[in-house]
Amino acid sequence: MAKRSAGLLIYRRSDGVLKVLLVHPGGPFWAKKDEGAWSIPKGLVGVDEDELAAAQRETEEELGIKVDGTFARLGDYKQPGGKVVTAWSVEARIDIDVAAIKSNMFTMEWPPKSGSLKEFPEVDRAGWFTLAETEVKILKGQRPMLSDFARQQGTG
Repeated sequence: MAKRSAGLLIYRRSDGVLKVLLVHPGGPFWAKKDEGAWSIPKGLVGVDEDELAAAQRETEEELGIKVDGTFARLGDYKQPGGKVVTAWSVEARIDIDVAAIKSNMFTMEWPPKSGSLKEFPEVDRAGWFTLAETEVKILKGQRPMLSDFARQQGTG
């Protein structure tokens, strides 16, 4: 069975422009990647865990804040590696300061085969992007979410 992830497509309207919050993965593999490297906040769904609860938990782990609101299911999106991501959209009710995010950490051997373990943030930065900017920044497998979100918002 394919691994399942769940995440939130968080949005806001700023001066009449729709913007989406994306996160950039931390760690050395992603350090120099930008276009096509960003994601919605998301993560693996635990055994017997409600998918929306997992999306909320993962978002809080990656941003350091709890996101509440009215959640609208966008759908299930099969990623190039086979994982399925279930996504919901939610309008930010609070001003999320992307410069102040506090992500959880992960440990990995770095450099490879060095025997040295180093800690890295799961997310090293976040940003608000217009839909056009998001189309360029977001991972290829998550682009269909944007089309569904635009339709949901009546802009697609």
